[in-house]
Amino acid sequence: MEANNIGAVLCSSSVTMGYLAGLHEEGGERLLVLAVGKSGKSRLIAPALAETQAKKSGLEDIRTWRDGQDPYRLIRELADDWHLGQSVVAVDDEMRSSILLELQTTLPTIQFRAAQPVLSALMRIKGPDEIALLKRAGAVADDALDPTLAQLRPGMTEWQVHELLTESMRSAGSQPNFCIVATGAHGAEPHHGTSQTVIEKGDVLVMDYGCSIDGYMSDITRTVVLGAPSPEQCSVYDTVYRAHMAAREAIRPGVLAEEIDKAARRVIVEAGYGDFFIHRTGHGLGLRIHEEPYICAGNQHRLEPGNVFSIEPGIYLPGRFGVRIENIVAVTEDGHESMNAEPSSTLRSVAF
Repeated sequence: MEANNIGAVLCSSSVTMGYLAGLHEEGGERLLVLAVGKSGKSRLIAPALAETQAKKSGLEDIRTWRDGQDPYRLIRELADDWHLGQSVVAVDDEMRSSILLELQTTLPTIQFRAAQPVLSALMRIKGPDEIALLKRAGAVADDALDPTLAQLRPGMTEWQVHELLTESMRSAGSQPNFCIVATGAHGAEPHHGTSQTVIEKGDVLVMDYGCSIDGYMSDITRTVVLGAPSPEQCSVYDTVYRAHMAAREAIRPGVLAEEIDKAARRVIVEAGYGDFFIHRTGHGLGLRIHEEPYICAGNQHRLEPGNVFSIEPGIYLPGRFGVRIENIVAVTEDGHESMNAEPSSTLRSVAF
């Protein structure tokens, strides 16, 4: 904050407040803001109904307001108490536009900026405790796969597979966060909305799912085929697998994030499928399912030990099928480690 001449950071996201102060609370349309000064002092401005929860987090300077009162008077008090004057105040990405606009009206002499550059400098480097939670969440996702595949049969729907995966993660003590199940042509839609579509013999099935433990996420994608695969299906899978491993082999401290994307993309382009790899190679992961660093073209961030992100190249053949392979990895001092078990090197056939 000092380096960027920021007088205060105002956080409204439960993720940001949870990371900085242990308060996992959503204000919704009500003004709920954690203010952090560059001296290290903090103040919470909160609806009265959030006060008890705020005290449990250990926050000491809590200023509350009730419905019917003007909460922005507490913002004016903050600016006076902290001598913000004409300084720069940064806000987190999730702050509602209605709240930010009211802040700008309340403090017209202050310049508002995005807090993401200073917040991401902290949050993108995971400590040992965070890595441990990410590994636990990754193991839960891993362990959900085989019991689900053991029950997979032609005639089941995408939604039934979704339920098997999510129930497995829930029964392991985690919180399922998302689950995409895409069969056949739906597999060529990276963010397919799981439906009641029936899974048929010979279909390639893409499963992208994850859960959280103490807020830390997992995110894994596995691709299988129901019955015997065709030569083309095997070839596409082999290309994606080689792209996945090429990206992982390039991971080490100091390497630009975009170089990891290039390593995966090069394999797919050389195999003639470049036009069918339609998204970035990966995204950071932690308390958010998508965060920095993003593994994509143009990202000049140099990887650091503790960076955690996905490696998930894919090939999507419209109207036919798709293949994606995803593991979460953490950068180490001499390379990387995976938060997931290793994917199959060949397209896995599910017998029935």
